[in-house]
Amino acid sequence: MSQQTARGGSAAWALVITSVAGFMAALDNLVVTTALPSIRKDLGGALPDLEWTVSAYTLTFAVLLMFGAALGDRFGRRRLFIVGITVFTASSAAAAMAPGIDSLIAARAVQGAGAAVMMPLTLTLLTAAVPEARRGMAYGIWGAVNGLAVASGPLVGGSLTEHISWQWIFWLNVPLGLILVPLARLRLAESHGTGAPLDLPGTLLASGGLFGIVYGLVRGPADGWTGAVVLTGLFAGTALLVGFVLYSVRAKNPMLPMRLFRSRAFSGINAASLLMFLGMFGSIFLLSQYMQGVLGYSPTEAGLRMLPWTGMPMLVAPIAGILSDRIGGRPVVATGLFLQALGLGHLAVVATADASYAAQLPALIISGIGMALYFAPASNLVMSSVRPKEQGIASGANNALREVGGALGIAIMASIFASRGGYESGQAFVDGMRPALVTGAAAVALAGVATLFIPARRRPTAPTSPPAGPTPEPVLETAS
Repeated sequence: MSQQTARGGSAAWALVITSVAGFMAALDNLVVTTALPSIRKDLGGALPDLEWTVSAYTLTFAVLLMFGAALGDRFGRRRLFIVGITVFTASSAAAAMAPGIDSLIAARAVQGAGAAVMMPLTLTLLTAAVPEARRGMAYGIWGAVNGLAVASGPLVGGSLTEHISWQWIFWLNVPLGLILVPLARLRLAESHGTGAPLDLPGTLLASGGLFGIVYGLVRGPADGWTGAVVLTGLFAGTALLVGFVLYSVRAKNPMLPMRLFRSRAFSGINAASLLMFLGMFGSIFLLSQYMQGVLGYSPTEAGLRMLPWTGMPMLVAPIAGILSDRIGGRPVVATGLFLQALGLGHLAVVATADASYAAQLPALIISGIGMALYFAPASNLVMSSVRPKEQGIASGANNALREVGGALGIAIMASIFASRGGYESGQAFVDGMRPALVTGAAAVALAGVATLFIPARRRPTAPTSPPAGPTPEPVLETAS
């Protein structure tokens, strides 16, 4: 059993605190994309430098997620959660005050490290605070807020840049962080994992492997997939991850026990998460540019027109959480993923250089419902597929795979876009975006297929009548 110290903790406070923290971390994945022209105007820098303002965050976030979860399990989840918020808030202020592009990139890297500690612990702290019977709805609200943050990043970044300044993309995090730190200290209960010592060899292998792969994926579209640095990162990262798997199979206290993947539930939902984020991140990356660069909307106008997609999780995800409590997470997640795939496919079909909003609206609504049905039950499936002591590392592993999927999606879909189209004209952009969206739809459909391999939830059987006669003495079983 995990050790818990009640300190004014409650389910409601835990839900608010972890949802806001998750929103901050998820928002900063894509919030910078629509502000890049303004950042370049103020701070200078070549195109690769601007790309690194996005990639530096993604890289450290993905690489350190499992390590952050392991630190929380070892030294206290609430304690490390507060540390993560503090680092994230301070680096956000540093990014807002950055005097040059290099200091902005450095601040973004530290910001990603803070998010990597904070993000996986949101789910473990929420799970510890909410009774099992109500976790579906709690995960639904948590998932709705996180899904909204991922999808609305370009809207928030564009609106703040257009109406105030790009620095407010980062200043936004500061008051939220300053409020969350004392609230987390007073309202969250402390909990720990197994208490096992930190797995330093496993940490180095996993972090190095993820760094090499994500670095290669991030740099591939800009440097070329056959470049020496890109190939070195991809091959070295893969080799280190293989070494991590082989080491973890034999290690006494591994950071990520490989036996977890023997569970069809754990393997299935993690495969689905990676593929879902691959399709979703790449699609949002291109569609936000399509609405502004091709259809001529301002950043704010584009974000408002995407609200049927981005805002739908706030309405549907709590309902999805309740449904997952009643019928199980698998059918809800699978339905959501197939709807998301259908919506992306529809967008690929109707996209033209002068497409009307009415033609896109049904696809945006379908995609929004699909995304909402995915987020909440997926979190529930991850956390229920492992023992309570292992929920921290399970959350870290799932979030790491999501981030790798997002980086992979942007890299793959940007490469497809560049090979089939470009920025020369509206039609050239559409020619490149269509096959990329079809690829994203296919990835999300495969995620739905992966979900079908998760075992169905067993229904409780009705108790049978006791046999007539004297009640037999209970037989005590000893652990083998």
